[in-house]
Amino acid sequence: MAGGWARDGAVNEQIEASIAEELERMHVARAPDRESRETCAECEEAIPEARRWALPGVMLCIDCQRERDALPVHRGGINRRGSKDSQLK
Repeated sequence: MAGGWARDGAVNEQIEASIAEELERMHVARAPDRESRETCAECEEAIPEARRWALPGVMLCIDCQRERDALPVHRGGINRRGSKDSQLK
């Protein structure tokens, strides 16, 4: 149900369009212009063709990528005192 002068479904269409645009932006950002490596940059094992096709520009094999993903990522804390979200109750 739309409100005001908008037609029914207009809000959902806008949300879906926003999601589609963001997914496209992420896809373009993930697909670098360089070729995928055939061997892993860390262990020199062969990278399967399916992985190279699915992730253009891939540099690591699955095992090395899992190890890298498991490492803790240190990020600065967020000061939420000034955030509007923290003030809403």
